[in-house]
Amino acid sequence: MVEHGDVRVVHRGGSKINFREPVISHDSRLLICAAGENLKVFSTSTEECIHHLQGHTDLVTGVVLNPSNHLQVYSCSEDGTIRLWDFTDGILIKTFDVGHPILSIHASAKHVGVLFLVIPMSTNISVLHQLVALHLPHSGEQLVDAREFSSLLTEVFPDPKAIAFGRGGEYIASANNYKLEVYFFRKQQSYTFFLSQHEINGANNLLTCLSCHPKEDCIATGHADGKIRFWRNFNHKKEYTYSTQHWHHGAVKALCFTPEGTNLLSGGTESVLVQWRYGQEHERDFLPRLGSTITHITVSPDGALFCTSHADNKITIIQNCVKVSAIIQGLVQGESLKTELMLDPRTKALVLNGKPGHLQFYSLQRDKQLYNLDIVQQEFIHEVGLEQFTLVKAAFDSRGDWLATVEERQLKDAELEMNLKLWAYDQETQSFVLNTTVTAPHDDRIMDMCFSPSTSGQATMLVTASQDGHFKAWQLMEAEPTNDEGPSWSCDFVGAYHGLVPKCCCFSADGSLLAVSFQEVVTMWSPASWELLTTLSQPPGAIRNLCFGRLSCSKYLLGTTSQNLCCWNLLTCSLEWSTSLDVNLLLADPLSENVAAFSGAAKSADLFVFKPNEPRPLFSQKDVCWGKLMRAIFVPREEMLESCEEKTQWLNHSQLYFLTSRMDLLTFLTKTEEDRLMSSSKQLTIDESVAMTPFHVLLGKHHKQQQEGGNALSGVSSERTLLPPGSVTIKELLHTPAHVLPPTSVLCSLFVNSLLISVSDKRGETEPTEEEMESEKEEGDSEEEMDPSASRQEAAASSLEVQGQVLTKAEQRELRRVKTVDYGWLSHFLDSQA
Repeated sequence: MVEHGDVRVVHRGGSKINFREPVISHDSRLLICAAGENLKVFSTSTEECIHHLQGHTDLVTGVVLNPSNHLQVYSCSEDGTIRLWDFTDGILIKTFDVGHPILSIHASAKHVGVLFLVIPMSTNISVLHQLVALHLPHSGEQLVDAREFSSLLTEVFPDPKAIAFGRGGEYIASANNYKLEVYFFRKQQSYTFFLSQHEINGANNLLTCLSCHPKEDCIATGHADGKIRFWRNFNHKKEYTYSTQHWHHGAVKALCFTPEGTNLLSGGTESVLVQWRYGQEHERDFLPRLGSTITHITVSPDGALFCTSHADNKITIIQNCVKVSAIIQGLVQGESLKTELMLDPRTKALVLNGKPGHLQFYSLQRDKQLYNLDIVQQEFIHEVGLEQFTLVKAAFDSRGDWLATVEERQLKDAELEMNLKLWAYDQETQSFVLNTTVTAPHDDRIMDMCFSPSTSGQATMLVTASQDGHFKAWQLMEAEPTNDEGPSWSCDFVGAYHGLVPKCCCFSADGSLLAVSFQEVVTMWSPASWELLTTLSQPPGAIRNLCFGRLSCSKYLLGTTSQNLCCWNLLTCSLEWSTSLDVNLLLADPLSENVAAFSGAAKSADLFVFKPNEPRPLFSQKDVCWGKLMRAIFVPREEMLESCEEKTQWLNHSQLYFLTSRMDLLTFLTKTEEDRLMSSSKQLTIDESVAMTPFHVLLGKHHKQQQEGGNALSGVSSERTLLPPGSVTIKELLHTPAHVLPPTSVLCSLFVNSLLISVSDKRGETEPTEEEMESEKEEGDSEEEMDPSASRQEAAASSLEVQGQVLTKAEQRELRRVKTVDYGWLSHFLDSQA
C-alpha cells in the first residue's frame, strides 16, 4: 500500500489467481490461492470469496498447507517473509522474516518444523536459484527472524511445478531444463539424471513439470513435446529407467498424482484434463472443453475434488474428474489489453478485453466477473501462430444503449480483415444484441473511436479515426414504417486534413464540437454542419491523447505529446499553458473539472490531478503502483463524499481506478473512508436468509438496541440505556475461533447466566402507585383461592435472589403470572402422541 498524507492507494480487486497452484482444505470446503500481494479464500460450493488475507507487501509466490495443523496455511512472498494464517477465520498468526526474496515454498508432514524454499543464489556469472531447508524457530513473538538455512540443491527452477516430495517425504525431486535431480534426506545425497538435449524428429525433451508418487518410488515428468515419462529405480545413479506415454500434442503444463497414487492427472494447451490410471497408462479418462490452457492441477487431501487453474485467470473445481461443480473466474488478462478501461452505464461494471474475442463485464463491488459478451462469435482455436480475429476497440454511448466494437485479423501476405459492429441493448435478455455489421469500414486500422454525448434533440453518432487518413461519422438512422428490422447505422460523413493520419478523436461535453488530431495538428469540427472550424498548433510532436474540460472548464482542450502536456483555450483559439511532461494516460472526471494525468517509466507511474484552468496540480504522487500501468478510469460514486481538504476534494465525486500489468485493480481512498470500510467489514451482520432461530432473534434484539441507543426491552424501565450484560458474552462467542473455545458444557452455563438481567439499578425505583398495589392485592387473593400453598410460594418468591440480588415487585408479579398459566394441554398432547 502506498501512503500519501490522507490519500492512500489500496487494492480493490483483480489480481492473478492462477499465478501459483492453489490449495484445498482437508474438508474440501475452502480453496486458498495467491492473488497479487494477498491471499484469497473461496468457497468451493458457492464460488464466493470469504476472506482477503492481507499482510504481504510484495507478490505472493506460494501457498502450502501447514502439515501440523490442517486449519492453517503458510504463504511466502518476494518481500522476504513467510506468514502463517488461520484461513478459516482470516487471522494472521505469525510472520517469519527470512531476509531473502522467496520464489516458492514446500512442506512435508515428515519434516516437522521445516519449510523448503527456493531463494536466489548470487554468483559472479549470473543469478541462480537454490533449494534450502528453513528450520522454523520456536518463539511466542508474532514477528520472528528465521535465518537458519541448509542448502539442498543448487541451480533449481523456481516454478513450484518443478519441485515435489516423493514417497511421503523421503526424497525431493527437481526438474530443470533437461535434467532431473533427486535429493535423498536419509543419505543426504543427490543424484542427477539427464535427457538428451538434441531434438529428435522435431521432439523437444525439455522438462516442464513433475509429480512424485505418494507411496512408490516413481516420478512422472512432463515435457515440452507433450510426452510424460515415468522414472523408476533412481536410487542408484546409473541404473535408472523410464517409460514414455504420449497424448498431449502441446507442452505438458501440469502433473499431479491423486493422494492414493491410483491416478495421474495431466493438462496442457488442449484444455483437457487427462486421467491416467497408474500401472495401466494405456487406459485414460478425459474431461474436455475446460475453456483454456491448464496451468496447475490440485487434488484435495481426501481426493474428492480436483482443481485446475487456467491461463485465462480461472480456477475450475471438478468432482472426481466427472463434472465441473464450480468456476472461480478472476479478472481475465487477454493476450493483449487493446481496449480501453470502460464503465457500463447500466450495470456500473468494468468492461475490457476478456478471453479471446470477448468483452468481460467485471463487478467492482463484488470483485467478480458478471458475464462475457462474445463479440467475434467464432470458436477460438488454441494453436500457436494461427491468426484469428481479435477484439481491438470498444466504446459505449453515454446511456449504455449502444456498444461499438472493432475486430480485425491480419493474415500473412493478405489484406487486413476488419469489422465494425454496433450492438443494441435488449431489455428482455438484459444483454447486447448485434444490430449492424460494417465490413471493411476503413482501408486501414482504426486508431480511435468515440460516441457523441446523448443530448436532447441530437441523434446518436459514432466517429472512427483510421490510419487510412480519414475519420468517419456513423449516424443512427430510424427505420421506415414499412421496415420491420428496426434502426440501423450508416456513414454520414467522411473527413480528412491535408493527407495526414488521424490518431485521436473526442467530443465536447455538450456534443457541439469534435476534436480530431492529425499528427501534430488538432482540428475542430462542427458535428451539425461538418464544417472545419479551426486548427490548433502546439510544440512539435504527434498528439497522443485529447481530452475536453468539463463543467466550468469546458472551454479548455487538453492534449499530450511524448514530451509536453498542452492546454488550449477554445474561446481565444490559443495555447493557454503547456508543461514538459511525458504523459501516458490522460482522462477527465465526468462529474467534475478534475483531470488525471499518468506519467512514468515501464516499472512505475506518477499521478498528477489538476484543473485545466490552472497548471498547479491539486494532487500529485510518485510511484502509485508497482509494475507497468495499463489503463485507468474515473468511476462516479453512488454517494458523494464531503471532504473539505484540498488534497482530497478531487475524490468527492468519483473514484480513480487503475489497472497494472499484474492485473491488480487499485484505487485511491481517503484515510477516513478506508477506516470506515474496514470497520464496517468487521461488524457482524445477520443474513436474512438464515432461519429464524431463538438465538437469531436474540442477536437481532441486541443489534436493534445498539441502533436505537439502548432502548429498554418490554417490561423493563425505558429510562435504562445500558446494554444487556449478555451482549459482551455473545460477542465473544461469535468472534472467537470455534476450535479455541472451551467445551460446550462450560459455555452453556456461562451463556445462560449472561442472559440473566441485573436488577441493581432497580433499587432506586419509585414506589408502586395505589392502583398497582390494589391490583397486586387482588392477584394475591385470587391465587390464594386457587391454591392454599400460594402464600408460601409468594413468600419464597419474595425472597428469591438472582446472583445475590432481590427481585423487584414487577418481576415478582411476572413470576406469579407464569406460575398460574395452565400447561395441562401439553401433557394431554404428549400422551396422545405416545
